[in-house]
Amino acid sequence: MENLERYGFNEEEKMLRRTVQRLAREKVAPGASKRDIDGEFAYEMVELMKENGLLGIDFPSEHGGMEAGLISLCIVIEEFAKVDAATAMIPSTQELGALPIILAGNHQQKVKYLEPLSTGEKLAAFALTEARGGSDVAALKTRAVRKGDKYILNGSKMFITNGGVADILTVYAVTNPEAKSHKAASVFIIEKDCPGFSVGKKENKMGIRSSDTRELVFDNVEIPAENRLGEEGDGFHIMMKTLDFTRPAVAAQAIGIAEGAFEYATQYAKERESFGKPIIKHQAIAVKLADMAMKIAAGRQLLYKTCDLLQAHAKKDLSRLSPEIIRYSSMSKAFCSDVAMWTTTEAVQILGGYGYMTEYPMERFMRDAKITQIYEGANEIQRLLITSTL
Repeated sequence: MENLERYGFNEEEKMLRRTVQRLAREKVAPGASKRDIDGEFAYEMVELMKENGLLGIDFPSEHGGMEAGLISLCIVIEEFAKVDAATAMIPSTQELGALPIILAGNHQQKVKYLEPLSTGEKLAAFALTEARGGSDVAALKTRAVRKGDKYILNGSKMFITNGGVADILTVYAVTNPEAKSHKAASVFIIEKDCPGFSVGKKENKMGIRSSDTRELVFDNVEIPAENRLGEEGDGFHIMMKTLDFTRPAVAAQAIGIAEGAFEYATQYAKERESFGKPIIKHQAIAVKLADMAMKIAAGRQLLYKTCDLLQAHAKKDLSRLSPEIIRYSSMSKAFCSDVAMWTTTEAVQILGGYGYMTEYPMERFMRDAKITQIYEGANEIQRLLITSTL
Protein backbone atom coordinates (compact mmCIF):
# COMPACT_ATOMS: atom_id res chain seq x y z
CA MET A 1 0.00 0.00 0.00
CA GLU A 2 3.06 2.25 0.03
CA ASN A 3 2.50 4.06 -3.27
CA LEU A 4 -1.09 5.21 -2.85
CA GLU A 5 -1.63 8.98 -3.06
CA ARG A 6 -3.32 10.66 -0.11
CA TYR A 7 -5.03 13.96 0.42
CA GLY A 8 -3.03 17.07 1.15
CA PHE A 9 0.44 15.57 1.53
CA ASN A 10 3.16 18.18 1.23
CA GLU A 11 6.90 17.52 1.49
CA GLU A 12 6.96 18.02 5.27
CA GLU A 13 4.14 15.52 5.72
CA LYS A 14 5.86 12.98 3.48
CA MET A 15 9.06 13.40 5.48
CA LEU A 16 7.13 12.97 8.71
CA ARG A 17 5.60 9.76 7.37
CA ARG A 18 9.01 8.33 6.51
CA THR A 19 10.35 9.24 9.95
CA VAL A 20 7.46 7.59 11.77
CA GLN A 21 7.65 4.51 9.53
CA ARG A 22 11.29 4.10 10.57
CA LEU A 23 10.47 4.56 14.27
CA ALA A 24 7.59 2.09 13.99
CA ARG A 25 9.74 -0.51 12.29
CA GLU A 26 12.83 -0.13 14.47
CA LYS A 27 11.51 0.93 17.88
CA VAL A 28 7.84 -0.01 18.17
CA ALA A 29 7.30 -3.29 16.31
CA PRO A 30 9.96 -5.38 18.12
CA GLY A 31 8.27 -5.11 21.54
CA ALA A 32 4.63 -4.98 20.45
CA SER A 33 3.81 -8.59 21.28
CA LYS A 34 5.39 -8.45 24.74
CA ARG A 35 3.61 -5.20 25.59
CA ASP A 36 0.34 -6.82 24.56
CA ILE A 37 0.98 -9.85 26.76
CA ASP A 38 2.13 -7.80 29.76
CA GLY A 39 -0.82 -5.41 29.51
CA GLU A 40 1.06 -2.58 31.24
CA PHE A 41 1.20 1.03 30.13
CA ALA A 42 4.21 1.54 27.86
CA TYR A 43 6.08 4.51 29.33
CA GLU A 44 9.00 3.73 27.02
CA MET A 45 6.74 4.49 24.07
CA VAL A 46 5.85 7.84 25.65
CA GLU A 47 9.57 8.60 25.87
CA LEU A 48 9.95 7.70 22.20
CA MET A 49 7.17 10.17 21.33
CA LYS A 50 8.72 12.88 23.51
CA GLU A 51 12.18 12.43 22.01
CA ASN A 52 10.75 12.87 18.53
CA GLY A 53 8.33 15.72 19.29
CA LEU A 54 5.23 13.71 18.40
CA LEU A 55 2.94 14.47 21.35
CA GLY A 56 2.18 18.09 20.47
CA ILE A 57 2.06 17.64 16.74
CA ASP A 58 -1.37 19.29 16.31
CA PHE A 59 -1.05 21.69 19.27
CA PRO A 60 -0.83 25.47 18.70
CA SER A 61 2.72 26.70 18.21
CA GLU A 62 2.29 29.61 20.64
CA HIS A 63 1.87 27.02 23.39
CA GLY A 64 4.77 24.75 22.51
CA GLY A 65 3.16 22.60 19.84
CA MET A 66 4.22 21.91 16.26
CA GLU A 67 0.88 23.08 14.79
CA ALA A 68 1.49 20.64 11.95
CA GLY A 69 -2.23 19.96 11.55
CA LEU A 70 -4.69 17.12 11.79
CA ILE A 71 -3.31 15.44 8.67
CA SER A 72 0.12 15.15 10.32
CA LEU A 73 -1.41 13.76 13.50
CA CYS A 74 -3.28 11.11 11.50
CA ILE A 75 -0.11 10.20 9.60
CA VAL A 76 1.63 9.52 12.93
CA ILE A 77 -1.27 7.47 14.30
CA GLU A 78 -1.70 5.49 11.08
CA GLU A 79 1.96 4.54 10.79
CA PHE A 80 2.28 3.45 14.43
CA ALA A 81 -1.00 1.51 14.23
CA LYS A 82 0.43 -0.60 11.38
CA VAL A 83 2.62 -2.32 13.97
CA ASP A 84 1.00 -1.55 17.36
CA ALA A 85 -2.44 0.01 17.78
CA ALA A 86 -1.90 0.62 21.51
CA THR A 87 1.20 2.73 20.87
CA ALA A 88 -0.76 4.69 18.25
CA MET A 89 -3.18 5.66 21.02
CA ILE A 90 -0.55 7.72 22.86
CA PRO A 91 -0.55 10.74 20.50
CA SER A 92 -4.25 10.20 19.80
CA THR A 93 -5.23 10.38 23.48
CA GLN A 94 -2.95 13.36 24.09
CA GLU A 95 -4.90 15.20 21.40
CA LEU A 96 -8.27 14.05 22.72
CA GLY A 97 -7.54 15.13 26.30
CA ALA A 98 -6.10 18.49 25.29
CA LEU A 99 -8.56 19.45 22.57
CA PRO A 100 -11.23 20.87 24.92
CA ILE A 101 -8.55 23.26 26.21
CA ILE A 102 -7.48 24.13 22.66
CA LEU A 103 -11.11 24.77 21.68
CA ALA A 104 -12.44 26.57 24.74
CA GLY A 105 -9.57 27.49 27.04
CA ASN A 106 -8.68 31.07 27.86
CA HIS A 107 -5.12 32.35 27.55
CA GLN A 108 -4.17 31.52 31.13
CA GLN A 109 -5.53 27.98 30.86
CA LYS A 110 -3.70 27.37 27.60
CA VAL A 111 -0.39 28.64 28.96
CA LYS A 112 -0.69 26.59 32.15
CA TYR A 113 -1.85 23.31 30.64
CA LEU A 114 -1.08 23.11 26.92
CA GLU A 115 2.62 23.82 27.21
CA PRO A 116 3.49 20.78 29.37
CA LEU A 117 1.11 18.64 27.30
CA SER A 118 2.73 19.78 24.05
CA THR A 119 6.15 18.54 25.13
CA GLY A 120 4.90 15.35 26.74
CA GLU A 121 6.06 16.49 30.18
CA LYS A 122 2.50 15.68 31.21
CA LEU A 123 -0.09 13.27 29.82
CA ALA A 124 -3.76 14.01 29.15
CA ALA A 125 -7.07 12.16 29.35
CA PHE A 126 -10.65 12.99 28.35
CA ALA A 127 -13.28 11.78 30.84
CA LEU A 128 -16.76 11.50 29.37
CA THR A 129 -18.09 7.93 29.51
CA GLU A 130 -20.00 6.63 32.53
CA ALA A 131 -21.35 3.23 33.49
CA ARG A 132 -24.88 4.20 32.40
CA GLY A 133 -24.00 6.72 29.74
CA GLY A 134 -21.63 6.29 26.85
CA SER A 135 -23.11 7.44 23.58
CA ASP A 136 -26.19 8.68 25.49
CA VAL A 137 -24.67 11.85 26.97
CA ALA A 138 -28.04 12.95 28.34
CA ALA A 139 -27.83 10.03 30.79
CA LEU A 140 -24.55 11.16 32.36
CA LYS A 141 -24.75 11.66 36.14
CA THR A 142 -21.39 13.11 37.26
CA ARG A 143 -22.35 16.39 38.90
CA ALA A 144 -20.49 19.65 39.56
CA VAL A 145 -22.22 22.04 41.99
CA ARG A 146 -21.15 25.68 42.22
CA LYS A 147 -20.10 26.85 45.71
CA GLY A 148 -18.78 30.40 45.54
CA ASP A 149 -15.57 30.42 43.54
CA LYS A 150 -15.41 26.60 43.42
CA TYR A 151 -17.31 23.63 42.05
CA ILE A 152 -17.80 20.43 44.04
CA LEU A 153 -17.53 17.40 41.75
CA ASN A 154 -19.06 14.00 42.54
CA GLY A 155 -19.49 10.92 40.37
CA SER A 156 -17.47 8.43 38.40
CA LYS A 157 -16.28 7.75 34.86
CA MET A 158 -15.67 4.43 33.12
CA PHE A 159 -13.36 3.16 30.39
CA ILE A 160 -11.16 6.27 30.43
CA THR A 161 -8.06 5.92 28.27
CA ASN A 162 -4.95 7.15 30.12
CA GLY A 163 -7.10 7.38 33.26
CA GLY A 164 -4.41 5.96 35.52
CA VAL A 165 -1.43 7.75 33.98
CA ALA A 166 -2.78 11.17 33.03
CA ASP A 167 -1.59 14.28 34.86
CA ILE A 168 -4.27 16.57 33.39
CA LEU A 169 -7.85 15.50 32.70
CA THR A 170 -10.71 17.25 30.98
CA VAL A 171 -13.91 16.09 32.68
CA TYR A 172 -17.52 16.42 31.50
CA ALA A 173 -20.01 17.05 34.33
CA VAL A 174 -23.61 18.20 34.72
CA THR A 175 -23.79 21.71 36.19
CA ASN A 176 -27.50 22.44 35.70
CA PRO A 177 -29.66 19.29 35.59
CA GLU A 178 -32.80 21.40 35.08
CA ALA A 179 -31.54 22.87 31.80
CA LYS A 180 -32.00 21.35 28.37
CA SER A 181 -29.42 18.66 27.65
CA HIS A 182 -27.32 20.85 25.34
CA LYS A 183 -26.97 23.48 28.13
CA ALA A 184 -26.87 21.21 31.18
CA ALA A 185 -23.15 20.41 31.42
CA SER A 186 -19.70 21.93 31.56
CA VAL A 187 -16.13 20.72 31.05
CA PHE A 188 -13.48 21.14 33.77
CA ILE A 189 -9.72 20.79 33.90
CA ILE A 190 -8.66 18.55 36.77
CA GLU A 191 -5.14 17.71 37.93
CA LYS A 192 -4.42 14.20 39.16
CA ASP A 193 -3.43 15.25 42.69
CA CYS A 194 -6.76 16.95 43.49
CA PRO A 195 -8.03 15.79 46.92
CA GLY A 196 -11.00 13.47 46.49
CA PHE A 197 -9.96 12.29 43.04
CA SER A 198 -8.93 8.65 42.78
CA VAL A 199 -8.22 6.11 40.10
CA GLY A 200 -10.32 2.98 40.33
CA LYS A 201 -10.40 -0.34 38.56
CA LYS A 202 -7.93 -1.07 35.80
CA GLU A 203 -9.72 -2.73 32.89
CA ASN A 204 -8.39 -6.04 31.53
CA LYS A 205 -9.11 -5.64 27.84
CA MET A 206 -9.41 -7.80 24.74
CA GLY A 207 -7.10 -5.54 22.73
CA ILE A 208 -4.95 -2.39 22.90
CA ARG A 209 -3.74 -3.97 26.12
CA SER A 210 -0.74 -1.73 26.80
CA SER A 211 -3.03 1.30 26.75
CA ASP A 212 -4.20 2.25 30.25
CA THR A 213 -8.01 2.13 30.68
CA ARG A 214 -9.50 2.99 34.06
CA GLU A 215 -12.45 3.90 36.22
CA LEU A 216 -12.20 7.39 37.74
CA VAL A 217 -13.87 8.39 41.01
CA PHE A 218 -14.69 11.93 42.15
CA ASP A 219 -15.61 12.29 45.82
CA ASN A 220 -16.27 15.93 46.73
CA VAL A 221 -13.46 17.12 44.50
CA GLU A 222 -13.06 20.89 44.78
CA ILE A 223 -12.39 22.53 41.43
CA PRO A 224 -11.57 26.24 41.17
CA ALA A 225 -14.14 27.97 38.98
CA GLU A 226 -11.22 29.21 36.89
CA ASN A 227 -10.73 25.60 35.76
CA ARG A 228 -14.06 25.57 33.95
CA LEU A 229 -13.66 25.71 30.18
CA GLY A 230 -15.81 28.36 28.54
CA GLU A 231 -19.09 29.46 30.08
CA GLU A 232 -21.20 27.29 32.31
CA GLY A 233 -23.40 25.16 30.08
CA ASP A 234 -20.90 25.05 27.19
CA GLY A 235 -19.95 21.45 27.95
CA PHE A 236 -22.09 19.76 25.32
CA HIS A 237 -20.77 21.98 22.53
CA ILE A 238 -17.16 21.55 23.67
CA MET A 239 -17.58 17.78 23.87
CA MET A 240 -19.29 17.43 20.48
CA LYS A 241 -16.75 19.56 18.67
CA THR A 242 -13.91 17.69 20.39
CA LEU A 243 -15.27 14.40 19.09
CA ASP A 244 -15.86 15.82 15.59
CA PHE A 245 -12.16 16.71 15.45
CA THR A 246 -10.86 13.50 17.03
CA ARG A 247 -12.90 10.83 15.23
CA PRO A 248 -10.45 10.96 12.30
CA ALA A 249 -7.73 9.91 14.76
CA VAL A 250 -9.71 6.72 15.44
CA ALA A 251 -10.14 6.29 11.68
CA ALA A 252 -6.36 6.66 11.25
CA GLN A 253 -5.74 4.05 13.93
CA ALA A 254 -8.21 1.72 12.24
CA ILE A 255 -6.84 2.14 8.74
CA GLY A 256 -3.32 1.59 10.12
CA ILE A 257 -4.41 -1.68 11.73
CA ALA A 258 -6.00 -2.74 8.43
CA GLU A 259 -2.86 -1.86 6.49
CA GLY A 260 -0.64 -3.79 8.88
CA ALA A 261 -2.86 -6.86 8.62
CA PHE A 262 -3.11 -6.58 4.84
CA GLU A 263 0.65 -6.25 4.33
CA TYR A 264 1.37 -9.22 6.61
CA ALA A 265 -1.29 -11.40 4.95
CA THR A 266 -0.07 -10.48 1.47
CA GLN A 267 3.51 -11.42 2.27
CA TYR A 268 2.36 -14.65 3.90
CA ALA A 269 0.25 -15.50 0.83
CA LYS A 270 3.27 -15.03 -1.43
CA GLU A 271 5.41 -17.39 0.65
CA ARG A 272 2.93 -20.07 1.76
CA GLU A 273 2.41 -22.82 -0.80
CA SER A 274 -0.42 -25.30 -1.22
CA PHE A 275 -1.22 -27.60 -4.14
CA GLY A 276 2.11 -26.71 -5.70
CA LYS A 277 1.87 -22.91 -5.80
CA PRO A 278 1.79 -19.85 -3.53
CA ILE A 279 -1.66 -19.41 -2.05
CA ILE A 280 -1.86 -15.88 -3.50
CA LYS A 281 -2.31 -17.67 -6.84
CA HIS A 282 -5.47 -19.36 -5.58
CA GLN A 283 -8.54 -17.40 -6.58
CA ALA A 284 -10.20 -17.59 -3.15
CA ILE A 285 -7.19 -15.92 -1.51
CA ALA A 286 -6.58 -13.48 -4.35
CA VAL A 287 -10.14 -12.13 -4.14
CA LYS A 288 -9.80 -11.53 -0.39
CA LEU A 289 -6.57 -9.57 -0.88
CA ALA A 290 -8.04 -7.56 -3.76
CA ASP A 291 -11.04 -6.58 -1.64
CA MET A 292 -8.73 -5.60 1.22
CA ALA A 293 -6.69 -3.40 -1.11
CA MET A 294 -9.80 -1.64 -2.44
CA LYS A 295 -11.40 -1.04 0.95
CA ILE A 296 -8.19 0.23 2.55
CA ALA A 297 -7.57 2.61 -0.35
CA ALA A 298 -11.14 3.91 -0.13
CA GLY A 299 -10.90 4.31 3.65
CA ARG A 300 -7.65 6.23 3.45
CA GLN A 301 -9.04 8.65 0.89
CA LEU A 302 -12.14 9.23 3.01
CA LEU A 303 -9.97 9.77 6.09
CA TYR A 304 -7.68 12.37 4.52
CA LYS A 305 -10.57 14.13 2.78
CA THR A 306 -12.10 14.49 6.24
CA CYS A 307 -8.81 15.84 7.60
CA ASP A 308 -8.71 18.39 4.78
CA LEU A 309 -12.21 19.61 5.66
CA LEU A 310 -11.51 19.82 9.39
CA GLN A 311 -8.08 21.36 8.98
CA ALA A 312 -9.63 24.22 7.02
CA HIS A 313 -11.88 24.97 10.01
CA ALA A 314 -10.02 26.94 12.68
CA LYS A 315 -10.19 25.61 16.24
CA LYS A 316 -10.86 29.07 17.59
CA ASP A 317 -14.53 29.06 18.55
CA LEU A 318 -17.37 26.79 19.55
CA SER A 319 -19.58 27.47 16.57
CA ARG A 320 -21.14 24.30 15.22
CA LEU A 321 -19.35 22.63 12.36
CA SER A 322 -21.22 22.38 9.07
CA PRO A 323 -23.37 19.27 8.48
CA GLU A 324 -20.96 18.21 5.73
CA ILE A 325 -17.94 18.23 8.05
CA ILE A 326 -19.84 16.38 10.80
CA ARG A 327 -20.95 13.82 8.22
CA TYR A 328 -17.42 13.25 6.95
CA SER A 329 -16.06 12.93 10.49
CA SER A 330 -18.58 10.21 11.31
CA MET A 331 -18.23 8.51 7.93
CA SER A 332 -14.46 8.26 8.19
CA LYS A 333 -14.61 6.80 11.70
CA ALA A 334 -17.34 4.27 10.92
CA PHE A 335 -16.05 3.21 7.50
CA CYS A 336 -12.39 2.86 8.45
CA SER A 337 -13.14 0.92 11.64
CA ASP A 338 -15.48 -1.42 9.77
CA VAL A 339 -12.72 -1.95 7.21
CA ALA A 340 -10.24 -2.70 10.00
CA MET A 341 -12.48 -5.33 11.59
CA TRP A 342 -13.31 -6.96 8.27
CA THR A 343 -9.72 -6.91 7.02
CA THR A 344 -8.23 -8.41 10.17
CA THR A 345 -10.87 -11.14 10.25
CA GLU A 346 -10.13 -12.06 6.62
CA ALA A 347 -6.39 -11.86 7.23
CA VAL A 348 -6.67 -14.37 10.09
CA GLN A 349 -8.54 -16.63 7.67
CA ILE A 350 -5.75 -16.35 5.10
CA LEU A 351 -3.18 -17.43 7.67
CA GLY A 352 -5.41 -20.30 8.76
CA GLY A 353 -4.28 -21.96 11.98
CA TYR A 354 -1.25 -19.68 12.19
CA GLY A 355 -3.54 -16.66 12.24
CA TYR A 356 -5.12 -17.98 15.43
CA MET A 357 -1.81 -18.39 17.24
CA THR A 358 -0.28 -15.73 19.48
CA GLU A 359 3.16 -16.29 17.92
CA TYR A 360 1.85 -14.41 14.91
CA PRO A 361 0.64 -10.79 15.09
CA MET A 362 -2.60 -11.35 13.21
CA GLU A 363 -4.76 -12.31 16.17
CA ARG A 364 -3.52 -9.16 17.96
CA PHE A 365 -4.48 -7.03 14.96
CA MET A 366 -7.94 -8.58 15.04
CA ARG A 367 -8.38 -7.99 18.79
CA ASP A 368 -7.13 -4.41 18.48
CA ALA A 369 -9.43 -3.63 15.55
CA LYS A 370 -12.65 -4.30 17.44
CA ILE A 371 -12.45 -1.32 19.79
CA THR A 372 -12.27 1.13 16.87
CA GLN A 373 -15.89 0.25 16.09
CA ILE A 374 -16.91 1.08 19.66
CA TYR A 375 -15.10 4.03 21.23
CA GLU A 376 -15.57 7.72 20.48
CA GLY A 377 -19.13 6.88 19.50
CA ALA A 378 -20.17 3.37 18.48
CA ASN A 379 -20.59 2.91 14.75
CA GLU A 380 -24.33 2.59 15.13
CA ILE A 381 -24.35 6.12 16.58
CA GLN A 382 -22.10 7.33 13.75
CA ARG A 383 -24.68 6.12 11.26
CA LEU A 384 -27.40 8.07 13.06
CA LEU A 385 -25.20 11.17 13.00
CA ILE A 386 -24.61 10.70 9.28
CA THR A 387 -28.33 10.38 8.67
CA SER A 388 -29.07 13.49 10.73
CA THR A 389 -26.94 15.59 8.37
CA LEU A 390 -28.54 14.41 5.14
